[in-house]
Amino acid sequence: MAYTNINKPSNYFNTKLYTGTGATQSITGVGFQPDFLWLKDRSSGGTHVLVDVIRGSTKWLASDQTSGEVTRADQVTSFDSDGFSLGADSGNFINVNGNNNVAWNWLAGGTGVSNTDGNITSTVSANTTSGFSIVKYTGDGSGASGTIGHGLGVTPACVIMRPLNYVGAWWIAHQSMPTNYLLEFNTNAQANITTSFGGGGLSFSAFTNNVIGGIAVTTADLWNKSGEPYIAYCFAEKKGFSKFGSYTGNGNADGTFVYTGFKPAWFLVKRTDASAGQWVLLDTARSPSNPNNLQLYPSLSNADSTEPTGVTWDFLSNGIKIRNTGTNYNASGGTYIYMAFAEHPLVSSTGVPCTAR
Repeated sequence: MAYTNINKPSNYFNTKLYTGTGATQSITGVGFQPDFLWLKDRSSGGTHVLVDVIRGSTKWLASDQTSGEVTRADQVTSFDSDGFSLGADSGNFINVNGNNNVAWNWLAGGTGVSNTDGNITSTVSANTTSGFSIVKYTGDGSGASGTIGHGLGVTPACVIMRPLNYVGAWWIAHQSMPTNYLLEFNTNAQANITTSFGGGGLSFSAFTNNVIGGIAVTTADLWNKSGEPYIAYCFAEKKGFSKFGSYTGNGNADGTFVYTGFKPAWFLVKRTDASAGQWVLLDTARSPSNPNNLQLYPSLSNADSTEPTGVTWDFLSNGIKIRNTGTNYNASGGTYIYMAFAEHPLVSSTGVPCTAR
């Protein structure tokens, strides 16, 4: 039985903690040159900063904002062979002197290449082993339903995308969402593309091994405005490395167990049967032992939080056990989608099992 094709997940996804200096510094120890960086100041209310290799290190977006792409030449200054470098920008959100920070790092395929699998040409940086690609394209405003090549060779389980030049939401299509529903990163909201956008939109049902599709003229300003650049982060599920699923809360302090098939390193969850409830993000770098109780919120600029008091999670060898109640993650009968990346597969390809923390 094949448990995984990735024996060392940290070769493709890794979390790095560092302290801001207010001066130029290089962050090392990632283990690879990251193609997609998601950074957050843990000590204060600084915004989330997302940069990638296709747009360039000086171009950042914020998951908690609807504003378009911002250029900061002295914030993230380069992607390096074992991490990244930071500048001394006086307004730097991610290098404040003395503040604690977290960087989540993904490996894609390096410098992007042209992809013509869709009827709209895209630039793609793809890693088919780990199932992750970065896709940039420019809308053509056509009346036909647009398709964009993603380079993964398998159907994505989750796509996160947004326009770059104008105010607009982050949109998330996930394989466990109800048909025609999307989530927004920057808010707690969700949207039905049939009722909200005239039947067109980023539709998981139109995703294939080669393209993300369903980009119709009725949603031109959101996904296919003529001349507008867009970015998409595409994820395919890989056994022993990543999981994009759902679970039902039980409303009990002895909470739901979420099976992932690996020891998680990173876990992001959102309630989907109601608009209430924040996105909640946990990882094993900020909480290296159980219980895991440090939360960040992609839709908020809040610092590391243990609120509400008593909220704890156990990261286990094969999934996550919730140890408390709350509408954000374990309401009775509540439905939730999640995204998870591994610290270690449950069993390696050579038969080596992992252990719980």
